[in-house]
Amino acid sequence: KQKYGTELFGTIFSNLTIERNPALKPKPDPSTLVFGKQFSDHMLTVSWSEAGGWQAPQIKPFQNLSLHPASSALHYSIELFEGMKAFRGVDNRIRLFRPMLNMERMYRSTERSCLPLFDKGELIKCINKLVEIDREWVPYSTDASLYIRPTFIGTEPSLGVSRAGHALLFVIIGPVGPYFATGGFSPVSLLADPRYVRAWRGGVGEYKMGGNYGPTIAVQSEAAKQKCQQVLWLYGENEEITEVGTMNLFIYWTTEKGEKELVTPPLDGIILPGVTRQSLLDLAREWVRNKNGKGEVFQLSPSCDMCYSSTIAFFLYRERTGHPSTGWHHSSRSDQAVVAGPC
Repeated sequence: KQKYGTELFGTIFSNLTIERNPALKPKPDPSTLVFGKQFSDHMLTVSWSEAGGWQAPQIKPFQNLSLHPASSALHYSIELFEGMKAFRGVDNRIRLFRPMLNMERMYRSTERSCLPLFDKGELIKCINKLVEIDREWVPYSTDASLYIRPTFIGTEPSLGVSRAGHALLFVIIGPVGPYFATGGFSPVSLLADPRYVRAWRGGVGEYKMGGNYGPTIAVQSEAAKQKCQQVLWLYGENEEITEVGTMNLFIYWTTEKGEKELVTPPLDGIILPGVTRQSLLDLAREWVRNKNGKGEVFQLSPSCDMCYSSTIAFFLYRERTGHPSTGWHHSSRSDQAVVAGPC
């Protein structure tokens, strides 16, 4: 069997063990929820070692991790994570939002991190069971959801930059409100400063690794000092638009020919392929087909996308404030710019 292949993960769900938490916490009021502060009663853990392969997964009471001080994730950032959601429908059924897209992205990040590969379907089964056990943590609300955070870290207990011989995959979940403190649909303000770069071609900007996020905190702090909520990341000599904070960016405009067009930066190695981005791209293409079938013209670029999360109130570029409809520095045609929430 492959030491770093999927074979050792093949029957993992059938070996799942469950330890119930005897002290369940009270559930928070959905109207008071913020993002990432509350966690459920249980968590999922799966250990791996080069010598023994994947161990049986465990669902157990939510608790702190115990790590060797020399663990490779702590020193060399050999780690990755995902972000996905479960929603309670008006029919009271709980649904995960396109989890396989998250698993596919996590798998790609795993390959790039040289961590042991896993069976995507088996991991989803384990996550589904965790959500089922903590189903009362899924908010009874249309304004809140259950956030699911799979995380994969190297736990090799030795110093030296090398492939990890020990690893831990764990999943924590918790109820969340809007990502932005201003609310999910409120306009956001952006700082566009070409001095700062989030990612570059040939790097790891298209993978969901913690090392892509920590270095952005200083820039985010600078944005806050200038009364901006997020950062519009520019790249290269031409100051190409890439992402907004941890989100994808989309611009909806009317072309010189009078055609409505929805565009987003391409996935060319420096942009994280968002699940929300892909989902709304799928919906937009279907909508275009329906509109065209009625004889209406709607031009959709190959790299287009759309988003429901937030519009842009204004942006700050080289100490000048502008609005997307009048001051976008590379074009004056845009009618509206929107960003997709983290996913």
